[in-house]
Amino acid sequence: MKLKKSTLRVILVTAPAKEAEPLARTLLEERLIACANLIPKVTSLYWWEGKIERGAETLIVMKTPRALTRKLFARLKKLHSYSVPEFLALAPLESNPDYESWAIQSVRKK
Repeated sequence: MKLKKSTLRVILVTAPAKEAEPLARTLLEERLIACANLIPKVTSLYWWEGKIERGAETLIVMKTPRALTRKLFARLKKLHSYSVPEFLALAPLESNPDYESWAIQSVRKK
């Protein structure tokens, strides 16, 4: 099997632990993402309002087609409790064509 240039995006979002799964589930139900991996107990250090903060969060790694990235971002901003939620869309250089096909089919409305 050959790898192919990917049209998928890997989206990184951090959220409070109790918010991460409901957030991911909503985005799945709305078919804005094909899947989400929840990585708990991430310690985040960041600048906020002029000082360094430390927080416990869950990292959500989501996969979606590039075509849905803007719609996903708009929806995430409405659902997320942070005033400035993390949203980083990464473009894989290559992907498994079968995985990419599955991801694209997964977000199609039934």
